[in-house]
Amino acid sequence: MPEFLHHGKLYYNPVEFAMDRIGGTWKMPILWRLKDGKVLRFSELKKAIPKITDKMLTTQLRELEEYGFVQRKVFAIVPPRTEYSLTDRGQRAIQVIEFMRQYGLELMREEGIES
Repeated sequence: MPEFLHHGKLYYNPVEFAMDRIGGTWKMPILWRLKDGKVLRFSELKKAIPKITDKMLTTQLRELEEYGFVQRKVFAIVPPRTEYSLTDRGQRAIQVIEFMRQYGLELMREEGIES
């Protein structure tokens, strides 16, 4: 497959493009916490992923929302409440993450690492 340009960024293959959207340290764990129709607030996501900073969680949620994987719903109450859930695109990503998770567990076992 030839390289392609999307929004000013050059990609060399579809896997690179997909990993740009859901890869990195935090995007998959965020998506994973929202699987099975879960709707979580920022504080609940933060509690579920304790090593992530507030700033990084905010950045990653914004990117996931921009790419169409996460939906943000803001309630106009005092104090304001914001909830996050998966879109259809985000739900499709869970299948990929599940496969990668299983593959990672297999690799870890092969290398003597217990999860």
